[in-house]
Amino acid sequence: MLITRHGVRTLTGADLGAFLALAERDPVVNAFAVHRARTTNLEPRWLGGEMWGRFEDGELVAACHVAANLVPIGADVEAAVAFADRALTRRRSVSTIVGPQDAVRPFWERVAPHWGSPREIRWDQRHLEIARDPDVAPDPAVRLSVRSDMDLLYPACVAMYTEEVGVSPEAGGAADLYRARVSQLVARGLSFARYDDGELVFKAEVACATQHAAQIQGVWVPPHRRGEGLATAGMAAVVRYVRAQIAPVVSLYVNDWNLPARAAYERAGFVETRRFATVMF
Repeated sequence: MLITRHGVRTLTGADLGAFLALAERDPVVNAFAVHRARTTNLEPRWLGGEMWGRFEDGELVAACHVAANLVPIGADVEAAVAFADRALTRRRSVSTIVGPQDAVRPFWERVAPHWGSPREIRWDQRHLEIARDPDVAPDPAVRLSVRSDMDLLYPACVAMYTEEVGVSPEAGGAADLYRARVSQLVARGLSFARYDDGELVFKAEVACATQHAAQIQGVWVPPHRRGEGLATAGMAAVVRYVRAQIAPVVSLYVNDWNLPARAAYERAGFVETRRFATVMF
């Protein structure tokens, strides 16, 4: 397959081994990419896009997931710019650019004059990990979600997404698709929640998982119950379960300005390992 003058080409299933060898050099930070590669075999029809690779002397040295989310993998500044140049040969189709700050920034600086104004840029997001027992007692009331929870769980997921992203996941007629995603997480045993007297007071999901790490998303406590320690104890319960049943390391990333969430994760035992950035359209 043709390699451009920037050393970039679309990866195929034949490149899976080389891609995994690259991504698993940093398996926690690259958990999303590894998960996507292993579940799609790098096939565009399953990726919903493409995986690009940058080569030097025939060796894969960086990659870039290009679907709804554009995610650089193992990319230094030079590789990020090369991927940006490749991206500029087509219309923007991605809704989010996300990944390590030192790769997202040069990529965005290259494409920004051509890709239009983003809805929001979050330059400083803390990538956190925990690879041991949590520092606080897990909340014993946190449990795996079941199908009968959906009447309470789904509105909480919509509220969390809207608060975090700034738009509803149901916008543009996407409610059925989003409900299906929530149902899928429940069916796969990746959704956690706590209920008090018929009210959901904590929730979180495993967004993706590999043999090395599981990435958490959607952590949420309703506004009127915040400040009670529900997130700290709830995350401790999620960490304990995930490390026992899914993967040895648990990760997530959080906006720098979300001081209450950062404090809750720190109390549970998470430590910062990288800085992420997100550009949203």
